[in-house]
Amino acid sequence: MARIAGVTIPDNKQVWVSLTYIYGIGPSTSYEVLSKANIEPTTRVKDLTDSEISRIQDVIGNDLVIEGELQRIVSGNIKRLKDINAYRGLRHKVNLPSRGQRTKTNARTRRGKRVTVGGTAKKVASKT
Repeated sequence: MARIAGVTIPDNKQVWVSLTYIYGIGPSTSYEVLSKANIEPTTRVKDLTDSEISRIQDVIGNDLVIEGELQRIVSGNIKRLKDINAYRGLRHKVNLPSRGQRTKTNARTRRGKRVTVGGTAKKVASKT
């Protein structure tokens, strides 16, 4: 198992797929990193030499913001939006979609499990 940027990437996958296991690197960024490091994207991680792994680490370390630093930047941006009471910040505060999606239906991922509101059942007539 190779470790790049503090993340253990899978051995049996192609290099371009394995790099996407690092937070902040997607498929297109993975291809860019591999082209700068002069490595064939379809080679398996287990077949990489130590020099190739170090070239990948150098490219990632010099050119990209990844993992913890990127997460700090993103959370800082969200905190800033909340502090200035921007609309997007308010949506983040109340845990609702912030990019204009509808919430009357759908949005279950963001809003959570349905909660049934009580008092909807008809009352049984009592004997008097």
